[in-house]
Amino acid sequence: MLLIELVIIGAFCWLNITGISLSGITENILTTLKIIPLVIISILLIPFISARNFEPVTPITATSLLATVIIVYWPFTGFETSAIPVEETRDPTIICRSLLLVMGIVVSVYLLLNVSLIGSVGAETLAASPAPEATAAAILFNRSGSLVACIWIVAMLSAINAYIIGTSRIIQSMSAGFSLPLKRDLNTRGTPAYALVSGCAVSVALLLFSNHFDQLATISVIATLIPYIFFCLASWMLVIEIKSRLLSAAGAVSNAAILLIYFISAGYYLNIKNETGQIDPPILSTNRTYM
Repeated sequence: MLLIELVIIGAFCWLNITGISLSGITENILTTLKIIPLVIISILLIPFISARNFEPVTPITATSLLATVIIVYWPFTGFETSAIPVEETRDPTIICRSLLLVMGIVVSVYLLLNVSLIGSVGAETLAASPAPEATAAAILFNRSGSLVACIWIVAMLSAINAYIIGTSRIIQSMSAGFSLPLKRDLNTRGTPAYALVSGCAVSVALLLFSNHFDQLATISVIATLIPYIFFCLASWMLVIEIKSRLLSAAGAVSNAAILLIYFISAGYYLNIKNETGQIDPPILSTNRTYM
């Protein structure tokens, strides 16, 4: 499996070196293939929704809530990637509208999906399942596990491609700003080949370090939150408009709060592990069925 994952990263690296247009078309296709099946399954589950499935079966505690925040935040990251290749966009003014549209779609799809899953099966059943969506989809048809697995594979392929695009452009822009050799240069197709290879090499190193989604998702969220905070602070200092400054302040405070929550929950589960000898990975062990 690790070898297959490395080959996939290499294939997407080559795809992006070939050209941003081909990479963009691929991303549109993958996004369509992952969104439409999720929406269809969610809609088909609506007739099976029962109000009593929304009644809490276990009390909600502060520690369990804190432990869940960090993994719930992960699916909502990445939307800002669409603003990174703005210089390569024919009409840069559409970026703002695109960001708002993406966030609206993402929130709507996740709300529809969660309401359908919990309402049709119940939170307790979903929590006990290694594949919650497949468990709920089993109401509709057989071999739901295979179908859902294909959907999530496509979703991960889409995420890999999007992050490779964003990472390479950031590396190239920073290299150009600091006049670093090689990584600032573009090839004959106008793509930052050296930056693409560097970014993919880091991805390979992470896979060799850990091949577990829980751990990689945690690393991803932490690595995302810290730059977010500094971006918000930079926006506060550079833009004097009151509305922009309020948004910057809200972003900095909310991201810092989520980061603080992570370390609080990390300390809590570390104490539990020391006291009980628990061997499950801290933080995300109670949330590994979320996706």
